[in-house]
Amino acid sequence: MRLISLASTAAALALSVGAAYAQQVTGTQGSPDATTTIDGRYLPPQPTPFGGEINLQASQSKPYWPPQVVPPKGAPNILLIMTDDQGYGVSGTFGGVIPTPTMDRIAQMGLRYTQFHSTALCSPTRAALITGRNHHSVGFGIISEQSTGYPGYDSVMGVDNATIGTILKQSGYATSWFGKNHNTPSYQYSAAGPFDQWPVGMGFDYFYGFMGGETDQWTPYLYQNMTQIFPWVGKPDYNLTTDLADEAIRHLRQLNSAAPDKPFFLYYVPGGTHSPHQPTKEWIDKFKGKFDMGWNALRDQIFANQKRLGVIPANTELTPWPDDLKKWDTLTADEKRLFAHQAEVFGAYAAYTDHEIGRVIQEVEDEGKLDNTLIIYISGDNGTSAEGTTVGTPNQMTAYNGILDLPIADQLKAYDAWGLPPTYPHMSVAWSWAFDTPFKWTKQVASHFGGTRQGMVIAWPGHINDAGGIRTQFHHMIDIVPTILEVTGIPAPLVVNGIAQKPIEGVSMASTFDKANANAPSKRTTQYFEMFANRAIYHDGWIAATTPPAPPWLLGTAKLPEDVINGYKWELYNLTDDYSENNDLAAKMPDKLRELQQLFLVEAEKYNVFPLDNSVLPRIIAPRPSATAGRSLFTYQGEVSGIPVSDAPSILDKSYTITAEVDVPQSGAEGMIATLGGRFGGYGLYLLKGKPVFLYNLVDLERFRWEGQDALAPGKHTIVFDFTYDGPGFGKGGTGVLKVDGKEVANQKVPHTVPFIMSIDETFDVGVDTRTPVDDGDYSVPFPFTGKLDQVAFKLGPTQLGANE
Repeated sequence: MRLISLASTAAALALSVGAAYAQQVTGTQGSPDATTTIDGRYLPPQPTPFGGEINLQASQSKPYWPPQVVPPKGAPNILLIMTDDQGYGVSGTFGGVIPTPTMDRIAQMGLRYTQFHSTALCSPTRAALITGRNHHSVGFGIISEQSTGYPGYDSVMGVDNATIGTILKQSGYATSWFGKNHNTPSYQYSAAGPFDQWPVGMGFDYFYGFMGGETDQWTPYLYQNMTQIFPWVGKPDYNLTTDLADEAIRHLRQLNSAAPDKPFFLYYVPGGTHSPHQPTKEWIDKFKGKFDMGWNALRDQIFANQKRLGVIPANTELTPWPDDLKKWDTLTADEKRLFAHQAEVFGAYAAYTDHEIGRVIQEVEDEGKLDNTLIIYISGDNGTSAEGTTVGTPNQMTAYNGILDLPIADQLKAYDAWGLPPTYPHMSVAWSWAFDTPFKWTKQVASHFGGTRQGMVIAWPGHINDAGGIRTQFHHMIDIVPTILEVTGIPAPLVVNGIAQKPIEGVSMASTFDKANANAPSKRTTQYFEMFANRAIYHDGWIAATTPPAPPWLLGTAKLPEDVINGYKWELYNLTDDYSENNDLAAKMPDKLRELQQLFLVEAEKYNVFPLDNSVLPRIIAPRPSATAGRSLFTYQGEVSGIPVSDAPSILDKSYTITAEVDVPQSGAEGMIATLGGRFGGYGLYLLKGKPVFLYNLVDLERFRWEGQDALAPGKHTIVFDFTYDGPGFGKGGTGVLKVDGKEVANQKVPHTVPFIMSIDETFDVGVDTRTPVDDGDYSVPFPFTGKLDQVAFKLGPTQLGANE
């Protein structure tokens, strides 16, 4: 008796939806080795109808295997690489003095692009890169740590904006992501998820990297898929920059061994050169003395190199040095010594990062796959960072908390350790301005090319017929996804998981691969830019841009225009004759300026840019959805670790009480009770040789200590730390009282507390400390609590801010 025969008419009709996209089938249908392409407009594809026969006995039936989905014939492997916080003048490939031989190699194999653009900031650029849509269109008008409850700014990509990972995975690619994420909402980092906007939920089969905008390269906040890992434990020479390359190479080898013919899409985004600048000492030593010429001479040298290489037009003018940044020849000997070393460490980090990228590319070549791999290598997700302030810092947490002028003498104490595990450093913004040559401004400034112009190279052996060529077409991060789709022959999906998709907003750059199109007009004719209300609009060779009302190195501490729409001055540039935005034509051509200003409003409305918001610090502390939202009481039992900052009880700018119920064994106890942060800022309540201690680390500038005189006797005890905040206002002081079993054992008033950010990614831990100590002189991690933790409770008072805060 025949129960099921060939495919039903209904199923056959379902498969015919994509008839316009001819399937490519290999092997015998129903056999284990059969493959097929799919109609990529509808993902996932409809289930394949059973094409065999089922009778009562297997011996009288015919099996049928669904064909394996593969990409269209000839679709290459994709290696998408992007470094971090590197302006146009950083890489040697684009005229910089820092050697980047890997990027040079790709440029010589393929093409250099001299008018390619980012959004001016980390999360937004990355969202645009992996979705092919403008950053506001996918909820990333700002970094996720500053997200607000508006569609363009909530850091929620939306199910109608499928990533390139999802598209390629569904079409038969092996997809992986190594390095920086920063596209998961910061309030969704915990084990509670949801995970649909983690890399594994955005179409990447494998993720190995860190979740936020930055991490310590020596003790990183690292994840393998959805599990926090600690590969650096017991490895004194560990550095994440090398580990990422090692892991990518290992993954490529596994893929090649398991399925050598399956194409891969590998998204490689290391942390270099975002702060903290932490290369190995071996690389730092290579740059000794390389920046003794100073930032002004460096700028001149980069500018000359750029003209020699042809990566800027011959008529380009060098934009003026800003009045509020010191010139090198006005500095003291100590300042020159410190600042030169800051740049040495940055240069080492950039070169080290490029070297490790080279190892990954070499692995592709060693596997014999280089000729069938499209390599896209972007130098920086925005301009070079100004977040190190005018003088730099050995601990970036100071700048994040509004401490903008650390004394040179104090910084010199960290000279020998700069970039090594005891420091979390950044450099003077004067270097950042120089590394953005020939342009004005830096990272965060979306209105000018110092914030948005990135060097990019693309290679695809056998398909780019102008090896070593230069392309000047105007393009943007959103153009990478459509380029990949054209190269692979995969259409942009109309529907993913039953959800209609927003259109891809980028345009393909693939036509520029042909030498015949070397000088063809740009296919991108219009592009808006916006970040912190600094904004610009490009159209047909012209750009109108607002003048930043305050420099980004003040990190939001300056007064900004209350009228965000009309309170900004505008500039106007003809890019055909003025590559570097040096000659402002706004006063001479008011009608042209007005035309572009109106166009900005149209584009901004189209892409979710409104409401404009120029605030910086208020958005950092703004409430967001999370496990902590609306809560004032938190309780924990036993050992718990890895709770992200967003889901931890926040003690910033408020009164609070920490109560620990502990049981001390006969042998005594010590270890961590509760902690957040570590070496560069944070707090810890712990027993040290049996004595209770509360340690408050004010971003490694001061440590305030409350300590009992006696070790706790065996038995049950209640330890309480009660802090009364002297608000209202950010970062005020207060009085802390440490009690044991109701008896006061320490009392101290402190003049300051951390105002904005206590920790970037050092998690909240109970019963253990997983990353770095809050005081290296007291203990080493993991410092587990050796007694019994019955309960730890945090009771938080209301945030105490002034009316204008």
